[in-house]
Amino acid sequence: MATDLRMSPQLEQIHGEIHDNFRALQTGFQKLDKIKDSNRQSKQLEELTGKMRECKRLIKEFDREIKDEEVRNPPEVNKQLNDEKQSMIKELNSYVALRKTYMNSLGNKKVELFDMGAGGSEPTAVENVQVASSMSNQELIGAGMKTMDETDQAIERSKQVVHQTIEVGTQTATTLKGQTEQMGRIVNDLDSIQFSIKKASQLVKEIGRQVATDKCIMLFLFLIVCGVIAIIIVKIVNPNNKDIRDIPGLAPPVPTRRLLYLMNGEQ
Repeated sequence: MATDLRMSPQLEQIHGEIHDNFRALQTGFQKLDKIKDSNRQSKQLEELTGKMRECKRLIKEFDREIKDEEVRNPPEVNKQLNDEKQSMIKELNSYVALRKTYMNSLGNKKVELFDMGAGGSEPTAVENVQVASSMSNQELIGAGMKTMDETDQAIERSKQVVHQTIEVGTQTATTLKGQTEQMGRIVNDLDSIQFSIKKASQLVKEIGRQVATDKCIMLFLFLIVCGVIAIIIVKIVNPNNKDIRDIPGLAPPVPTRRLLYLMNGEQ
């Protein structure tokens, strides 16, 4: 058991951190079963992937410490430490396989833990654990590192896609903002044109009223002039008509003027 191992303080610290991460992974996958929202599941898987990456780093550090202390430790202690390291690698790979199963259920990018060859069927978590048990220590380390590297690359590609999406969204927002401002200017111009049309309409109505008033005045004056002319014509034609009074300022008819002339001559 791990508690019976003889370890240096440095190895004990690393060993404890690894198992703390394993416990966190176990708890995280148990919580993942209770999460129904796919977005929250994806976020939980990202956090668990970070824990796996930390375990991978600590196992590498654990292996380096074993090699550094190999000369000072008895052979049986070295064997126990190597067995413990292999056990931790298998446990890590089981969590990687479990993560892959959840990723497949979410419909995300599939991450292969083991190369099954072209045309091979997708391995389940149990099958991956069985395959891991049959592999050597070095093969397990290589497979685990390869899987984590592929996972890191997939995460980096996802980050690039997100970054590009953000850039496209920013450009689209800028374009929409410019179009909105342009539409605002067009609306303002249309309001100005509508106001000008209203003012012009009011001006035309005012001019029409003034013209109508001028026409009425001209018609009234025309009727007066026609009346005066009619009176003058009647007076000339019928100078003895007493029903029509003389128009002030006009000369009397011709016979009257001749009579006045004769009367002045006699005097």
